[in-house]
Amino acid sequence: MLSSGQMTAVIIVSIVMFASVIRAVFGGRRYGSRFRREVASALPERDQGETLRLREEVKMLKERMAVLERITVEKENSLAREIEQLRDR
Repeated sequence: MLSSGQMTAVIIVSIVMFASVIRAVFGGRRYGSRFRREVASALPERDQGETLRLREEVKMLKERMAVLERITVEKENSLAREIEQLRDR
């Protein structure tokens, strides 16, 4: 006979296996490329315009972040050089 702890483990494993089979049969990932295409085609024209605007904004923000990272690295390098120059004196 199985103890209650063993029975719980068997039930959990069974549920996980059943869920895995269901996912394999019905398409796997929820956010696959097919799902994204269907959602994109279902969006009204207004939402597609908003999506494009938001993509441009994210692109701009990524560029600004790259500039800030470059400035930060340059400051760190120049500070390290100044410290080394002071040590050499």
